[in-house]
Amino acid sequence: MNTRSVLTVALTLLALGMVSPVYAQEAAADAATTLGQWSIITAGFALGLAAAFGALGQGKAIASAVEAIARNPSAFGDIRFALIFGLVLIESLVIYVLLISLILFFVNPFTG
Repeated sequence: MNTRSVLTVALTLLALGMVSPVYAQEAAADAATTLGQWSIITAGFALGLAAAFGALGQGKAIASAVEAIARNPSAFGDIRFALIFGLVLIESLVIYVLLISLILFFVNPFTG
């Protein structure tokens, strides 16, 4: 093993050792509270992923529509209609994830 690999493994183990006290909990942790906390964290990640992949999908759709219009300018109206309809559907998926995330943030159904 070379020095760089040994140093990388040592630093990784050191970082994990320093982070491990973060996961320490009291013995009387309520299961509903823990589930509520994890639902909020999951909702945040879901919203981030939905926004990221929704933006990637919209970018690809716009790029394809511009390329199609450049190849056949006479089909501008049909391509524009299909583009706007597709963008609406993509954005609606992101809005659904936002709605579910807001429900989990504020109306948290897992806690009493």
